[in-house]
Amino acid sequence: MTETGAGQWGTALSFACAQFGLACEVYMVRGSYDQKPYRKAIMETFGAQVFPSPSNRTQVGRTQLEKDATTLGSLGIAISEAVEVAVQDEKTHYALGSVLNHVLLHQTVIGQEAIKQFELANDYPDVVIAPLGGGSNFAGLSFPFVGEMLRGGKKVRAIAVEPASCPKLTRGVFGYDYGDTAGFTPLLPMYSLGHDFMPPGLHAGGLRYHGASALCSQLLKNNLIQAVALQQLECFEAGLLFAKTEGILPAPEANHAIAQVIREAKEANENGDERVILFNLCGHGHFDMSAYEDFIKGKLQNHSLDDAILKKSIASVQPV
Repeated sequence: MTETGAGQWGTALSFACAQFGLACEVYMVRGSYDQKPYRKAIMETFGAQVFPSPSNRTQVGRTQLEKDATTLGSLGIAISEAVEVAVQDEKTHYALGSVLNHVLLHQTVIGQEAIKQFELANDYPDVVIAPLGGGSNFAGLSFPFVGEMLRGGKKVRAIAVEPASCPKLTRGVFGYDYGDTAGFTPLLPMYSLGHDFMPPGLHAGGLRYHGASALCSQLLKNNLIQAVALQQLECFEAGLLFAKTEGILPAPEANHAIAQVIREAKEANENGDERVILFNLCGHGHFDMSAYEDFIKGKLQNHSLDDAILKKSIASVQPV
């Protein structure tokens, strides 16, 4: 099983689980492994073995370490390692936790419940916002509202928020690409930065994925949703404001949605508009205190991606 994207864990994990839960190997992206030690500890509390990815335990991992022994890893590499482990044991099973269509549709229980809640409040959102790593979080909240709009309902702006340091929707290309670094998965039609793309070590580990789901990508291509890319300093500032006003410390991934909500609210206020904004607070930041500590001490920085690096990485995406 794999869990990726901006969910409750808000980090980057790939699992290879034996039948009946007798054993569980977790390949945790090196960046998150180092930044979020207590996520590792809680999994170990329940008996899992957690390894930093790339690891020396798989051929995929060893190949990546030969290229760069200091790499922070990526979601794509962690997925490749978990798949490699799973295919070598007939009792081990693997299920992707984001990106694929059935996962996104499963997550739409979130948006369906939100619609029912708005019915009780006799209201409806003008804007729906969620962070996007692989796509399950964003799709889970927004797809039911987009579906209502396509069936003749109220027009809604659905905004996917990604980090500026991993901007597949805003700076990537639409084409066929692999969902993992080694190319074990089928080719998927999606916006991608190339399956070899190595994002910087931002603290929102669940958003460090090179591609977006096929369904989210197609909706963006058809101009039915929007995408924005935000820098992490603005997002952490938004997270601290949210904590001070609401008493909840958000995960770094959730901060991306909050930052965009603040932008929307300011714009509405400046224009004198009444704007109902719905967003998904997809996780708490209690396991991310080292990130907040670094931000408060001024140790975090924004990342700018060189066009030449992006061009080289995107070249691996096959045109549609």
